[in-house]
Parts: sequence; structure tokens; C-alpha cells
Amino acid sequence: MTRKSRAGDAIALAWFKSSYSDGPDGETCVEIARAPGAVHVRDSKNDDGPTFAVGSQAWGAFVMYGAEA
Repeated sequence: MTRKSRAGDAIALAWFKSSYSDGPDGETCVEIARAPGAVHVRDSKNDDGPTFAVGSQAWGAFVMYGAEA
């Protein structure tokens, strides 16, 4: 996993991108950042673009569902 922080955030988030991410552009992936009670998600190609957050339980359910598929 790679890690990046976004400067200027009120709370600096440590962003992680899967080492398995790859695609035709070489950068096709999402990044996540964990915070107390939430997981933030963004497009890895756009550090300054929009982000969204989901609750930790919802993220856990999403990851578990994906592992079963």
C-alpha cells in the first residue's frame, strides 16, 4: 500500500492505495483514509477532488461482502 497525506486539512488524513491497483492508466484505483468512526474514500487520480466518508461498520460490511464475491 502507498500512503499520502493531504496538507491543509483540518485533520490530516493518511491516504492508502492498494498495491494491487493498476489499469490502463497505471493509476486506476480509489484511496481510503481511516478516521475515528469513519472511512474516507477518494479517487487516487485526483488528490484535491471530492471525497466521501462512510461509517466504519458500513465499510467493514462492504469489504466482507467483496471478499465473498
